[in-house]
Amino acid sequence: MEMPKPGPNHKKLEAFAGSWSGEETMYPSVWDPKGGVATATTVARVICDGFYVAGDYEQSRGGQVTFRGHSVFGFDEKKGEVVSHWFDSMGMGVDIFRGKWEGQTIALLSSSPMGQHRLTYDFREAGIMRMKMEMSQDGKAWKAMFDGVYQRKN
Repeated sequence: MEMPKPGPNHKKLEAFAGSWSGEETMYPSVWDPKGGVATATTVARVICDGFYVAGDYEQSRGGQVTFRGHSVFGFDEKKGEVVSHWFDSMGMGVDIFRGKWEGQTIALLSSSPMGQHRLTYDFREAGIMRMKMEMSQDGKAWKAMFDGVYQRKN
């Protein structure tokens, strides 16, 4: 039996792969009442023969790591959606985000008891990844949690 091969939708996930670093603007929220500026790095790699991209994220403030996360991006052929599984140092279990590419941007949505989250990635500029996280209780009124601009290091 011939093994399955990744398709073009899996190949598009490679946009996330690489070493990234940048600055984030944290907006006041229940988790961060004052907001502020943080630095962050992500190191992501293609895994499982090209079907997934796994990444490790680390955020720092004042030279101290304040938050860590791990992501696994894949593609759900049946629904035509990118699926991201997110685990972090808050220890709340997995968050599952889903969304569809629109050109070189993607908005992924997740729903949990803490509300709805929208995570947007923008790869329109070569070597730059822009990311924004928003939160909503009703899925209509969205409030920014943070946005960041990251440069590819390799």
